Amino acid sequence: MQPDRPTIHDLREPVEVPADGILSRAIYNDDNARVVLFSFATGQQLSDHTAAMPVTLEIVEGEADITLGADAVEGRPGTWIYLPADLPHSVVAKTPVTMLLTLLKSASLPLREPRSRQGPQRPAGRRPWP
Repeated sequence: MQPDRPTIHDLREPVEVPADGILSRAIYNDDNARVVLFSFATGQQLSDHTAAMPVTLEIVEGEADITLGADAVEGRPGTWIYLPADLPHSVVAKTPVTMLLTLLKSASLPLREPRSRQGPQRPAGRRPWP
């Protein structure tokens, strides 16, 4: 995948849902993020686990019971969740489910200095421009 070019994926396109099991497919991957589209058969689950980096979950289709630490959420189409790194979580599909997972790799890296699109900056300690 080319990170310097836009990547477009229509999440409304039908996704193959296995008759029994879980199917996952990476739809994007670069130094900053990995995006995985999951499809779950009814009753399938990702048991309690953690991620070493922050992630987001989005339920695209179907319904799932999601645990986030000690909290429980009912995921439906449109449900979007941010999970900080190391938060235990699990997913149980109540119906056939399509879920988008985004691993935020750059959130676990040290920040770099932002690049300015403007010209040189005023030196520190000087009065702001009028």
